[in-house]
Amino acid sequence: MDQRLRYLGTLRCFESAARLQSYTQAASELNITQAAVSQQMRQLESALAVKLFVRKGRNMHLTEAGEVLLMSTQSGFKRIIDGLNQIQTQELAGSLTITSTQSFCSLWLMPNLCSFYESHDDIQIRVLGSNHLEDIRLNHIDIAIRFSTKAHLSCPAGLEQIYLGEDKNYPVCSPSYKEKLQIHSVSDLARCNLIHHDDDKVSWEQWFESQGVCGQSICAKGPHTRVSSNDMALSAALKGQGVAIVSKELFLDFQQAGLVVQLFDAPHPVVWQRYVLYDPHSPKRKRIQVFIDWLISQLP
Repeated sequence: MDQRLRYLGTLRCFESAARLQSYTQAASELNITQAAVSQQMRQLESALAVKLFVRKGRNMHLTEAGEVLLMSTQSGFKRIIDGLNQIQTQELAGSLTITSTQSFCSLWLMPNLCSFYESHDDIQIRVLGSNHLEDIRLNHIDIAIRFSTKAHLSCPAGLEQIYLGEDKNYPVCSPSYKEKLQIHSVSDLARCNLIHHDDDKVSWEQWFESQGVCGQSICAKGPHTRVSSNDMALSAALKGQGVAIVSKELFLDFQQAGLVVQLFDAPHPVVWQRYVLYDPHSPKRKRIQVFIDWLISQLP
């Protein structure tokens, strides 16, 4: 056996320091001191007779040799983990961590979880609402529910994805706001407070253009409100503060309860595509499959 394999523990330390670009953060992740990480890296560089890191400010940057070693160690550790997962499949009962957008978690997932627990009360769900694309493996996440305006979602290597269909967006407001401003046609929206999304992926200008109306001229009028998420837009609409373009999936329950009205049967031209991502080699794959099957059965 290659004698360099006696540095396997040091290589684990190297992978952490290289990935995080910080000896301090690696020390925290590995539950050792920063001095211990620094010492192990010096020993590894001495044993291999190559320079792996260069310091730039507070960060440790990889040399060309360090980049090659990082790719090799991550690939090797992944194969080891996959093998361990295959022989250590967990039982159905246990925990799952699910991540999705803050809006989807608060407006759809949390209200519907009760139906999941009716059949699977032995599975505990932890919900992580985040508008960032969380790293599933690094953050110990089991399932990610993600959305894209594109027909295909970029899937990180080693993960599986399942297409969950599409969701359309419609203009909505509270019943009292519709009555107050007498909204009956698209042109009536010119005197409304339009609630815009910051990222403009689903913009009012696009919707007006799809209806044959000059969106820029209407949107140039005020007052208007800008928000950063679907749940904020829907919250404002529910409170009678204006008209928002919101995912049908997220406002459907409120519509059925009579708290919000869909103004027109004219969806926004941009459609959200839904996907679920997971690690097929996870030791939790039995309960992951159970949750995905439930998710598919619940989404329209």
